[in-house]
Amino acid sequence: MYYDLIRTKLGTVLVAGDSEGLKVLNIQGGKRKYTIPSDWEQNRAFFKEVGEQLNQYLEGELKEFDVELSPEGSDFQKAVWDALTKIPYGKTVSYGAVAEMIGKPKAARAVGLANSLNPIQIIIPCHRVVSSSGKLAGYAGGLDVMMELLELEGIKTKDNGSGKFSI
Repeated sequence: MYYDLIRTKLGTVLVAGDSEGLKVLNIQGGKRKYTIPSDWEQNRAFFKEVGEQLNQYLEGELKEFDVELSPEGSDFQKAVWDALTKIPYGKTVSYGAVAEMIGKPKAARAVGLANSLNPIQIIIPCHRVVSSSGKLAGYAGGLDVMMELLELEGIKTKDNGSGKFSI
């Protein structure tokens, strides 16, 4: 497995993958920080295009990524993550809507869990999933990053007081 650390306006981002595609994109300053296994090999050239696209997105110059993805997870998780890639830039949907997208309309909570375990943040846009009331829930990159990504995409967020936010 190859990896690289990419500097972005969000801080350091870990990317990892192999010949099958990108397996990890993690904002290292968020709630979930990966420790790089000793058998991973750093390879900047392998992730050059990913880094360029990521930074273009964060500058508002790119709305859709063209990166081969190969996340590791259960079949259910992969179905959820695939559905997330179909949520358009600048739009949000509820966990229930994602459950319906994958043909499991009663699985909103399971969708929430799969969303929280998304190994490829930003490119698999879990930040576009909110509660049915519009409240922003936990985001592995941190709630501040989730709000920044939504604002970047033109979605206004608001402070409801006591650290609670919504769209």
